[in-house]
Amino acid sequence: MKSSRREVFKKSAAYALFFGALFGGGVFISPKLYAKNIHLRPPGALDENEFLATCIKCGQCIQVCPYHSIDMYDITQLNSIGTPYIDANERGCYLCDLFPCILSCPTGSLQHEVTTADDINMGVAYVNDIDNCFAFIGKRVEKDDLKMILSHSNKNEKESEVLEKVQNYVGKECTICADMCPYPDKQSAIEMVYETNETFPKINQKCVGCGVCAELCPSSVISIIPRKTYEEVYA
Repeated sequence: MKSSRREVFKKSAAYALFFGALFGGGVFISPKLYAKNIHLRPPGALDENEFLATCIKCGQCIQVCPYHSIDMYDITQLNSIGTPYIDANERGCYLCDLFPCILSCPTGSLQHEVTTADDINMGVAYVNDIDNCFAFIGKRVEKDDLKMILSHSNKNEKESEVLEKVQNYVGKECTICADMCPYPDKQSAIEMVYETNETFPKINQKCVGCGVCAELCPSSVISIIPRKTYEEVYA
């Protein structure tokens, strides 16, 4: 009996040391372990490893975003729980003047050196289903096509202005993605190409992956590939 108890205590101590080291060390190894999960982060975000290691999950960037573009991950995202992200299907980033989200970050997880749209590299847009693009198939925008978009956040003047502009396309040819791009020099990021019998959006080299085109596309044919450059996607 004494021998059995001794073995049990030995094993219990070994398990305690093992799991203690595992979970304690997880604070340091988990950012690298989970950095392979690619997320669309707010503008100016550090490399994913560094971002996860430095973000204190304070939510300041979420609070100051005038377009309510930034949300916080819940427990289903494991190591990313509490960190900020952008769901471009719900609300893209409108590349605000002075980037209040960046200025509010107390740790530099959103780099304070990033001050202009040219400094942003959130990802890159990609047209994933050209055969359903309204411009490509010559379909005019109908009110029902905007139903989901008009259900997006409409809590202040800036958001109301976006949705009002989108509604102006009802009955017209769709050029929403190119027209509503917030990048200062829109055509260098996305443009409508007019060729013989074909019209379609073309993603250009200055695209920063803000996600506005993905949010406002009535046929949902545009996606954002996070953490990638134009060269990596379109090489």
